[in-house]
Amino acid sequence: MPIFLPLQGTILGWELEKIEEVVGREKYAFAQDKELGIWTAPGGDKVAWFKDPAGNILGISQPARGRTE
Repeated sequence: MPIFLPLQGTILGWELEKIEEVVGREKYAFAQDKELGIWTAPGGDKVAWFKDPAGNILGISQPARGRTE
């Protein structure tokens, strides 16, 4: 049986409106919000990451309010 090695970057992500209500236990050192593990980009977008049972990194994001595409 081959050995499974998860990728080192985000493999799947979701965009949502209230990221604080969804974040879990996974924390990354670069996240400004140490309690919730949320990283805020310079433009105001918020991102949090977590791992699935296989060790793959998944992400959730909340766009900055008033951001224009």
